[in-house]
Amino acid sequence: MNQEEKSKIVGELQESLKRSQVAIVSHYRGMTVAQLTDLRRKFRTVGAEYRVVKNTLARRAVVGTQFEKVSELLTGPTALTLSPDPVGPAKIMMDFVKSHPNLELRGAVMEGQLLGVADIQALSQLPPREVLLSRMLGAMKRPMQDIASVLGALPAGLARALEQVREQRSASES
Repeated sequence: MNQEEKSKIVGELQESLKRSQVAIVSHYRGMTVAQLTDLRRKFRTVGAEYRVVKNTLARRAVVGTQFEKVSELLTGPTALTLSPDPVGPAKIMMDFVKSHPNLELRGAVMEGQLLGVADIQALSQLPPREVLLSRMLGAMKRPMQDIASVLGALPAGLARALEQVREQRSASES
């Protein structure tokens, strides 16, 4: 591989890193091409990218990014999973590791923090982003609904009170 090809790969990797919130590092030793293709296909469904990378090129690409700590994990045959959503790829990776023990998780970097395998597993157990967003919107919507019902009840309560006063006055006049 000549210098031009190497710099092109580093540039592509840097672009992928800019769009990502998480970089999961794994060793793929012992995996077949079919298994790796299946894994890549699964990652594409959640917008993630699975790349086999040379460690030296990956080290160059992460310099000056939030993923600099990933260099500590770059040993042996390395693949990087890059994604703007940290939960989806973590779920796929943990499910895949259960059925393919040859795939070894090394760790991850998210928001500049080095994560261990236990952290990736914890990430994988979070609900999907859409569920979290809907829960948050529901939590924000509930107080507004309560206020609306209270404010709606005020005129109705006032009308009932006025009606009762009118009935009492008419009963006392008769």
